[in-house]
Amino acid sequence: MWILYCFLAAVAILLIVILIRTLRFKPAAQPEIFDDEVKFDDSESISALQQLICCKTVSYYDSTLEDEAEFKKLISLLPSLYPDVFKVCEYKELPDRALLFKWAGKNRGEPTVLMAHYDVVPVDETSWEKPPFDAIIEDGVLWGRGSLDTKVTFNGVLFAANTLIKQGYTPENDIYFAFSGGEEVNGNGAVNIVNYFKENGITPALVVDEGGAVVENVFPGVSKPCAMVGIAEKGMLNLTFSVKSNGGHASSPKPHTPIGVLSAACCKVENNPFKMHITKPAAEMFDTLGRHSNFVFRMIFANMWLFKGVLNMICKKSGGELNALLRTTVAFTQSEGSSAPNVIPPKATMTANLRINPKDTVEGAVEYIRKTINDDSVELIIGSNMQPSRVSQTNCEAWNKVASAVANTWKGCLVSPYLMVQCSDSRHWGVISDKVYRFSAMDLTKEEHASIHGHNEKIRLQTANSAVEFYIRLMKKC
Repeated sequence: MWILYCFLAAVAILLIVILIRTLRFKPAAQPEIFDDEVKFDDSESISALQQLICCKTVSYYDSTLEDEAEFKKLISLLPSLYPDVFKVCEYKELPDRALLFKWAGKNRGEPTVLMAHYDVVPVDETSWEKPPFDAIIEDGVLWGRGSLDTKVTFNGVLFAANTLIKQGYTPENDIYFAFSGGEEVNGNGAVNIVNYFKENGITPALVVDEGGAVVENVFPGVSKPCAMVGIAEKGMLNLTFSVKSNGGHASSPKPHTPIGVLSAACCKVENNPFKMHITKPAAEMFDTLGRHSNFVFRMIFANMWLFKGVLNMICKKSGGELNALLRTTVAFTQSEGSSAPNVIPPKATMTANLRINPKDTVEGAVEYIRKTINDDSVELIIGSNMQPSRVSQTNCEAWNKVASAVANTWKGCLVSPYLMVQCSDSRHWGVISDKVYRFSAMDLTKEEHASIHGHNEKIRLQTANSAVEFYIRLMKKC
């Protein structure tokens, strides 16, 4: 009987510990909110963004498909759209459509770098409700490819600077505006800018590029809008699985055809997900937003030492964004076999796109896949890839500047670190800075978010002008 009493006592103690930790898991302080008004010509801001969108700066992996005249057209517009920037700032063009502005500050301390890219992904114009490059405004909404990704922040940076310069403002330290015209195809524009910084011994105190946004219903049990600021991004790998055979007629197949072998490999990989890793970005997101969640989720995130396995199981079963934050993911995206339905292919392939968790590496991911499929007849061919980025700091002045500018622009939102699952030009800056933050200065609806790289990309005018407001606030802190 004493064993039962001991067991019940242990359970009671465990429940008390869980309850106490949950009750103590209260919201931490968010950035201070100031009652300050930011003024600028919002109609001129929208007009400038319209003119940028009208430039068909579409980038392709096959550069012969690109219209270089459209890129030159956009660049030629900049002096007229942002005249005060060109009066005050140093300006240079670097290889691969890289544009770099330097706004000299009062001091020569560590500078700030504000980034964006002005190339856009291709469009299927027949699937759009409105022409993608006409920049039509209707019912307070601006339509156009690049309106969200990322001509809105390109305009936000330059229009904010133009406004402040016109008002006679000079920053405390230098501010650089770094833009690339080939981000969508992993071009070298951003690389060339980083190399310029390295060659000139310039170490930025703060770098801001595209990334998260202000969104709703992004975290379980949290009803407030959340501003997700990426402090790292996952790596990427395109991995091709290839199986060869002697081919032959489909009327007399062997027990396992190349496609059958690939199918088995696919199932093994999908049924054996990568190990879960709660990295610094995920841990800090749980610690920030989990405190604002309902009681059940607060209990889970306050007691991860106990419920980590439960979270792992939920993520494995559901997939989606939460799962992507916690492990390397594998998405099979392409396959190829025979050219005829009655011919066994002499070679069959399938390709998977992996997004690499910061705790993993490209090489480690390939080895895990190899061991998981355990089939020497399947050749693994490593395609384009990049390692996970460096993880940035949050307990520092640079983070505080960004968080304050976000909180004061979108009042009432919760500012949280997170892990960006997509790739951006910001990864290149990790070689010289651990204060690189990924935040697209917008509040996005689900529909708007879904239109990025899709059909009918559009932005609310209020959202576009909030980007200008954000950058004005941020520049004043630099």
